Amino acid sequence: MPEGDSAYRAAHHLARSLAGREVTDFSLRVPAHATADLRGERIEGADARGKHVLLRIGEFTVQSHFGMDGSWRLVRPGEAGRASWPARHRLRAVIGTDAVVALGIDLAKLALWRTRDEASKLGWLGPDLLSPEPDLEEAARRIRLEPERPLTAALLDQGNVAGLGNEYVTELLFLRGIRPDRRVGDAGDLDELLAHARDLMLENRDRVERTFTGNPRPGQRSYVFGRAGHACRRCGTVILEGTHASGQREGGTRRSAWCPRCQAS
Repeated sequence: MPEGDSAYRAAHHLARSLAGREVTDFSLRVPAHATADLRGERIEGADARGKHVLLRIGEFTVQSHFGMDGSWRLVRPGEAGRASWPARHRLRAVIGTDAVVALGIDLAKLALWRTRDEASKLGWLGPDLLSPEPDLEEAARRIRLEPERPLTAALLDQGNVAGLGNEYVTELLFLRGIRPDRRVGDAGDLDELLAHARDLMLENRDRVERTFTGNPRPGQRSYVFGRAGHACRRCGTVILEGTHASGQREGGTRRSAWCPRCQAS
């Protein structure tokens, strides 16, 4: 499930493979930018802001968001059309150079801006947990403004803190011993909570497969996420499953899992 660490790794690989090269093939397969053409422009680099990947080309930025299933893949020229790669209807972006082609697959959002407009386009985001020096005090301040809001909604709201997704929030609450139905005002020390969230993201930032237990083997990476009906790794109690509030202002829920014994508070 793509979250802030996924965006970070994607931006890192895009920058390492494409920076300094000239665009030889360019296609954004969304109606708003279907006629855009940046062939001949130089790729300046790539960066991530929360869950957003920003690929800078000339004076422009290609902004993408993975959603639930999106990704960027890097292939050699000529490989993009092979049967082993995604069908054409799944491709949202093709950005090619003489040595590497970046394929944007199943991207939930895709936009093209002038780079000078980035601040206005993404200024609504809260502090990015994977930035070199995130302002965790500001993130905590934003969350505290709504003490009656469900804690899960506050953490998943990218306007409060950027980068956390449902897997991180579910595992974080287990590690902190907090039930997923708690309100912000009952969550205890938000500064420590956010510092712990950053530590988890830093630990997973450079891993292909994230783990919260320290064990990278399949089926051993999480404490509660995706483990409903199984025994808690700490106390043996059966993990429960339900829903908790999403970060959307208009409501909505996300799948939840928790240990009723380890998360009693």
